[in-house]
Amino acid sequence: MTEQLKPHLDLALRHTRAGEATTAIPRLEIAMGSATSGTSPCLYRSMICFILQGSKQVALRDDLLRYDSAHYLVSALDLPLSGQIHDGADGSPYVAVSLVLDPALLADIASTMASLREDEMPGSSIAINAMTPPVRDALLRLLAMLDTPADIPVLAPMAERELLYRLLQGPQGRLLRQIARPEGALGKIRRAVEWIRDHHDMRLRIEALCDVSGMSRASLHRHFVALTGLSPIQYQKQIRLQAARQLLLAGDHSASDVAFSVGYESASQFSREYLRQFGAPPVRDVRLFRQSIGVSGIN
Repeated sequence: MTEQLKPHLDLALRHTRAGEATTAIPRLEIAMGSATSGTSPCLYRSMICFILQGSKQVALRDDLLRYDSAHYLVSALDLPLSGQIHDGADGSPYVAVSLVLDPALLADIASTMASLREDEMPGSSIAINAMTPPVRDALLRLLAMLDTPADIPVLAPMAERELLYRLLQGPQGRLLRQIARPEGALGKIRRAVEWIRDHHDMRLRIEALCDVSGMSRASLHRHFVALTGLSPIQYQKQIRLQAARQLLLAGDHSASDVAFSVGYESASQFSREYLRQFGAPPVRDVRLFRQSIGVSGIN
């Protein structure tokens, strides 16, 4: 952790606990956890992530990205990735703050800024950039609202706008502006991704993705793979397995019930793919996960 982020960390620690938690500020979340021994699948939403303590590395295709408190990460899409977190240098826990992006708000802010001529297709849907004093100061003003919850309805939207404005001014401003452009390639793939997430329990119909994105089959496949690292079918499988894990962690369903609820027609196929994804069969994986965070009572 850099010394400049100590006020941010103090605020975050006052308003979180082990695991991931929403906050009183819309779309703002705080995560705290211990180092993991290896990489594990995770789902990144369309968001900005600021690490306050520790570090993390994520893999998208063959690209391995590592960031810490001196950097922030921009994810333009909901992306199934592999990640590994690391504690701070003194063994202190990993702490991060994320802000889920609102495309309409980004578009509104971008419309007030000088227009730029840019290529339609971004080079990547995920990027890391060095933290700057203006971004750091704007983030602190947003986090400070957690100490004065009565101020949140009026002041938090202003602080969020300032933070997004500073990010739009930075090197990843181009990627953020692409999020705000529904007619661009990124905007079209975002719609396809949202359709898959909303219908992950149904048989994937490429025609439906073409309709919702406004792209041809060839264009959809090319841009989808370029931005997510996966084909639409592979992406759906990842989303299904992530959804299944969440249901199993809730503890209310058997593995076979969960398999059918997320769209699998075969419980045995589900178990095989779950094992490949998470490194253990469903029931054992959930038991190990709960033991790691001190939760018992697994059936």
